[in-house]
Amino acid sequence: MALNIKPLADRVLIEPAAAETKTASGIIIPDNAKEKPQKGTVVAAGPGTKDEPISVKVGDTVLYGKYAGTELKLEGNDYLMMRESDILAII
Repeated sequence: MALNIKPLADRVLIEPAAAETKTASGIIIPDNAKEKPQKGTVVAAGPGTKDEPISVKVGDTVLYGKYAGTELKLEGNDYLMMRESDILAII
């Protein structure tokens, strides 16, 4: 799926993973109690800055801070746009 968006500088567009709907023991979590996911997949990345090249690539699964990024809705899907420095790890 190709999106019509190109992040600038050190920004990264992430598709958040779906929120868990069940606990490990099988208890169903209602919508209002679901945690905001902190894991997602990189769908687009900018070129980086002249001092810091971008180190994540499209398709990487990453962990990011709980309140990181700006929420966007593109073509009916939810995404997060954030700086690469807001990404904690590639998993």
